[in-house]
Amino acid sequence: MNLTPAELEALRLSLLVATVGTAASLLPALGIAWALARYRFPGKILLDGLIHLPLVLPPVVIGYILLVGLGRRGVIGAWLYESFGITFAFTWKGAAIVAAVMGFPLLVRALRLSIETLDDGLVGAARTLGAGPLRAFMTVTLPLITPGLLTGAILAFARALGEFGATIAFVGNIPGQTQTLPLALYSALQLPGGEEAAWRIVFISTLFAVLLLALSEISNRLLTRRLTGTRP
Repeated sequence: MNLTPAELEALRLSLLVATVGTAASLLPALGIAWALARYRFPGKILLDGLIHLPLVLPPVVIGYILLVGLGRRGVIGAWLYESFGITFAFTWKGAAIVAAVMGFPLLVRALRLSIETLDDGLVGAARTLGAGPLRAFMTVTLPLITPGLLTGAILAFARALGEFGATIAFVGNIPGQTQTLPLALYSALQLPGGEEAAWRIVFISTLFAVLLLALSEISNRLLTRRLTGTRP
């Protein structure tokens, strides 16, 4: 099966957007997951609800909110453009922001579950043996929550690859600039005789989804085996 140059470009852009969006989410997701799992504070339920909004709201609504906030005439977007010449709407960088927002709840949830099951006694033992907070985190805590981190990152990446509604609302469907695989599929379905192109895109999208799910399961089992010394 040979993809056309336009389809290859859509695939390249999808992978770029999903990678950048997921990478940009890692540290914020870890911080928020840690706060939700470890602390009690006013507004915790509200924060938890806001984090999970992308899972329950129609994606187009999320895209419109981003457009209103980060568009060139948006509340934040106008300031960014006038002050620094930065614009996100109708660019691949905006698509990466969409990817980050839509995959963020999956990443936070996976990390939070890992942090909540963390054995504090192991961290305490490391501190007793002289490890500082940072060293204890890097040598004990981080390895223990790595399965959740990796699973969440893979799920967020997969969610980003499949994003359609929020992307088209915020950055449009511009070939070579913002047209990811789902948008390329949408365009193919609008053209007479576009069924062949549509099937190629469906095949490659399904293949990536299956591979990512398999990678998530395999990596989780391997990491669990390594950390516990037993077969999961």
